[in-house]
Amino acid sequence: MKILVVDDSLTMRRIVGNTVVQAGFPKESYDEAADGAQAMDLLGQNSYDLILTDWNMPVMNGLELVHAVRKDPALKAIPIIMITTEGAKTEVITALKAGVNNYIVKPFTADVLKEKIQAVVKN
Repeated sequence: MKILVVDDSLTMRRIVGNTVVQAGFPKESYDEAADGAQAMDLLGQNSYDLILTDWNMPVMNGLELVHAVRKDPALKAIPIIMITTEGAKTEVITALKAGVNNYIVKPFTADVLKEKIQAVVKN
């Protein structure tokens, strides 16, 4: 399984990546992007089975990324999990309506991430 981790914070990308590895996925199983625009470039060049994205990022935020992925016929079926500090009910509803498959509020554990990944990805 190939995962795209999208977050403007290098530290958070590493934390999510390490958590992906702790959840049982190989280190080579994920790529990183610093914002939604970079993510769209990678999505155009590679095939991914899952996108893990932050909401608040410069250039193209996570919600804009979700909209762009869902509008693209070649990408729209990729499961998306939003991992963010935005935990209010209105934000969760907004993200779900935009097309995210699941939602994780930071901070989170490896077990929560693994559970959410298993819930959206059919192996």
